[in-house]
Amino acid sequence: MSRFFQGIGTLLFFGCFLAVVVFTLQSRPWDDTEGPTQPGGPGWDPQPPQPSHAHPEPQPDRSIEERARAILNSTPLIDGHNDLAIFIRSEYKNNITSGRFVKEFEKGGMPLNVDLPRLRSGQVGGAFWSAFVGCPVNASYDMTDSNYATAVSHTTEQIDVLKRLQARYPDDFINILTKTASSTESEYMLDQWRSSSRKPMFGSLSIEGLHQVPPTAPMSTLRHYYELGVRMATLTWNCHNPFADASLVWNDYSEPPSVVNGVFRPKEGAVTAHGRRVLKEMNRLGMIIDISHTSYWTQKAVLSKDEDGPRITRAPVVFSHSSAYSICPHPRNVRDDLLDLVPESNSVVMVNFSPGFISCTSAPDHNLVSDGPRFSLPEYFEKNNTLHQVARHITYIGQRIGYDHVGLGSDFDGMGNETPRGLGGVDKFPDLVAELLRMGVSDEDMKKVVGGNVLRVWKDVEDISATMKDEGVEPGLDDASGF
Repeated sequence: MSRFFQGIGTLLFFGCFLAVVVFTLQSRPWDDTEGPTQPGGPGWDPQPPQPSHAHPEPQPDRSIEERARAILNSTPLIDGHNDLAIFIRSEYKNNITSGRFVKEFEKGGMPLNVDLPRLRSGQVGGAFWSAFVGCPVNASYDMTDSNYATAVSHTTEQIDVLKRLQARYPDDFINILTKTASSTESEYMLDQWRSSSRKPMFGSLSIEGLHQVPPTAPMSTLRHYYELGVRMATLTWNCHNPFADASLVWNDYSEPPSVVNGVFRPKEGAVTAHGRRVLKEMNRLGMIIDISHTSYWTQKAVLSKDEDGPRITRAPVVFSHSSAYSICPHPRNVRDDLLDLVPESNSVVMVNFSPGFISCTSAPDHNLVSDGPRFSLPEYFEKNNTLHQVARHITYIGQRIGYDHVGLGSDFDGMGNETPRGLGGVDKFPDLVAELLRMGVSDEDMKKVVGGNVLRVWKDVEDISATMKDEGVEPGLDDASGF
């Protein structure tokens, strides 16, 4: 009889064990992505999330969401690229005193991704507010002052609207031009942000392509822009210019952009001799060099050491809004061999949220044999257009090259009507931080990602500028021919 009951007990034990296994499998939070799961497919995770430290400290006294909010309370979230200004131009004709703009900006309800209530809800600490304007038609081939003139005049209008916006809302923006003589601008803004309970946003400006300067007068124009608050300049947008090559060329806006494969001017290089002089002047000024939108060969020229040793920029650089090519093989994203060069110059890749750059599949000719890297426009994969997919790009870069070298560059208000699901505006930044914490990123590394890294780069750029001025490096000169 005792053996009978022992048998019954054994059966009950294994029955319970099997029930637990089945329950666990059914309740597992499978990824909601669909599609192919072979290596390279959109549903395949090439590097499953791992904790950013081997033994992250458990924090049972706080929820993930509370930890995310605490991180954003202690470190300003600095977005590498926000396109609010060009949206104000297209939607409100730069009239920031109109009743409609004031109501929608102050009370909420602006179309697309940005307004004051959402900025506050998202605990945004600042951005590089882009004074973007598009490339002139045929800008890659007609590199004359006359062809670039409209872009330059529009740039002054976009800088002006950003400065007027910040002046109109002084409690919400820190004016970059009001710093004290005893501190750098990045330190001043950080002090202002920390000392105010309101947490006003950094008011630093950027331009998005050197088609926004006259081909014959880049040095003096960049100095003027600097005096107006521009602290970052992207080397190209979707056109080549006299200084550097782009990854995509959009000569005629009625047609899709074409992909750049190879160096546009082989004798001059992807960064021309004139471009190298412009980079030197940006180093001297203390203006951050941004290599998003540039071609693979431009990026390699900027990140690599020259044959005689030094790089063509003394200061670190940023990709202000680019993602990981290994997850989404788009020419706008950063290939692994270039990611591996980023730590050598203490630079940062700030991940873009734009759907076409975060979720895509290889185009049919992706693996064609060629003498060098080949690029093509991939196919957008809508099912992975999610907040989690953005987080995957961030963790991929962080795990490959370290969390000291990754940040956030949303492209909000510049990506059109479609956004990643769960990441529809600036108010969703805390949700992204929470997702990254769930994926194993530590609180300390998360502070670097949201703002610490780009602030480090900015401070390094300021220090290099001070050193060059102490060395007596003179301002770069334009070709002052004619009257």
